[in-house]
Amino acid sequence: MVARTIDPPPRLGDSDADAVFRALADGTRRDILRRTLTGPQSISALAQRYEMSFAAVQKHVTVLDRCGLVEKHRFGKEQLVHARVERIAQASGLLAEFERLWRDRVGRIDLLLDGPPAERASDDPTNDTDTHP
Repeated sequence: MVARTIDPPPRLGDSDADAVFRALADGTRRDILRRTLTGPQSISALAQRYEMSFAAVQKHVTVLDRCGLVEKHRFGKEQLVHARVERIAQASGLLAEFERLWRDRVGRIDLLLDGPPAERASDDPTNDTDTHP
């Protein structure tokens, strides 16, 4: 049996990352993205969920489409919107890089503060294991 490995999605470039996170900074766009992750949604069905005009919802979808977080497809008279999981994985990968960086830094700070276990034991004034003459 040969195990298959899944290649990670290509890394987001700086301008793509800017566009993705700028789009995700808006709550309506994040909500549209969540709804389209469960399945394709028509723009008119999405527009019924928000207290804003159809045109305003369409503009939010266009912003998400331009940065690659969703795709639009015509189905009859309607445009269906669905999330692009690969782009979301790219954004998640970028955040995971930052998380690894910070976890590594926090780990090194912890090591500096704690010191090696042997030094901690000898520095601890409540430690009775030392024998004093």
